[in-house]
Amino acid sequence: MRTAHRVETVRAAEAALMARLPEGALMQRAAAGLAAACCSLLGKGRVYGARVVLLVGSGDNGGDALYAGARLARRGAGVTAVPLGTRTHPGGLAALRAAGGRITDDPFEALAVADLVLDGITGIGGRGGLRPDAVPVARAARGSGAVVVAVDLPSGVDADTGEVAGEALRADATITFGTYKPGLLVDPAREYAGALRLVDIGLDAVLPGVPDLEALQHQDVAWLLPVPGAESDKYRRGVLGVVAGSARYPGAAVLAVAGALRGGAGAVRYVGPAGDAVIAAHPETLVHAGPPSKAGRVQAWVVGPGLGEDPGPVAEVLAADVPVLVDADGLRGLDPAAVRARTAPTLLTPHAGEAAALLGVAREDVEAGRLAAVRELAARFGATVLLKGSTTLVCGPGGGPVRVNPTGTSWLATAGSGDVLSGLAGSLLAAGLSALDAGSCGAYLHGLAARRASAAGAPVTATDVAGSLRDAWLDVTSPA
Repeated sequence: MRTAHRVETVRAAEAALMARLPEGALMQRAAAGLAAACCSLLGKGRVYGARVVLLVGSGDNGGDALYAGARLARRGAGVTAVPLGTRTHPGGLAALRAAGGRITDDPFEALAVADLVLDGITGIGGRGGLRPDAVPVARAARGSGAVVVAVDLPSGVDADTGEVAGEALRADATITFGTYKPGLLVDPAREYAGALRLVDIGLDAVLPGVPDLEALQHQDVAWLLPVPGAESDKYRRGVLGVVAGSARYPGAAVLAVAGALRGGAGAVRYVGPAGDAVIAAHPETLVHAGPPSKAGRVQAWVVGPGLGEDPGPVAEVLAADVPVLVDADGLRGLDPAAVRARTAPTLLTPHAGEAAALLGVAREDVEAGRLAAVRELAARFGATVLLKGSTTLVCGPGGGPVRVNPTGTSWLATAGSGDVLSGLAGSLLAAGLSALDAGSCGAYLHGLAARRASAAGAPVTATDVAGSLRDAWLDVTSPA
């Protein structure tokens, strides 16, 4: 599992670690890892004679860049530093000069011929976009054709929130130290980070056990996914009820059931007016005309995809004493008090537009501040919230770590893909996973399935994604 920590936590951990180490040792560890990563990015045999430009701000990131530049200069690279702050790290500057590097006040000549640019303009404590005087330099770096490497964090993005409030320097790769920062994993800042590489500087020994963000990996998901035992039957494995679809949107029911059948539950009960379409596509489904309370026992419900404007089924399902996933039309006008009054877990799965309506803000506000939005929704509704989008986030109501899904792809921006996800996550709920784990594992498998379906680089449909879920499950659970 990858973890990320807020700036305040990182600063405290760095201070605790520096108290145990000789002066400057922590910065040297970071610089050594940064220089090694730059060598790798330049390619074998290409360091000698490479032209490297350091964009150096006033903070420790500038010092990291200078010390790394000194190491590259000692390996034969031509290194030029461009000071862009009110001061320059004196030790780093001396080390660069001693190694044969040079300093210039004119960045544009050096950038025009650069092979690699180290972005050390601002660090993890920076707020807002780049200062006006740094903007033309950042644009020249981005337009130079050189590989742009961010030191710990791309300059101009917010380390804690992932927000980009002004101009920022987009990196091809980001070399971060000790732990990931939330902004590296959450859009829109994630799009500026490029490929991520974590350098171990010994921070693990002093970081707190509970991070601010978590990103599951294959082994984490494999450990959580349900596996039938020798005594299992279809009912012991869990039964999911799906209340979805309408005369106008029967496909939503078909797609939600498609996801549900591939999510680990033993049986799926469909309740609603699209029974004929569901049976035609998925004959293994148990179909009932409704209402949900008469359909038979279930271990969890999914309600909302394609329902239209009838709120009746939503209220009835929320009254059940089993976990409930609410999606799509089920979220329209949802009453926080009704959700908070439930004793069983609730999982809400809005996209940015639906989240904005629930919060009473503009969609743009949700997309710009996704972490704040998912936390606010979880607190307001007393529910687990899966906020779909370019970065899918899952947040529980108790204020613990937010989970960020690393497997998404832009090809998931297609009609019906959310219906598949709701069925898949609901099935995991019925199989016994917590709302946080069901949402996280569902999003993880959903993203992997979309990647598989779009591997050739062609557009995919929600049906294609559902059809790839079995292979995604096998990818996660099969030994490497």
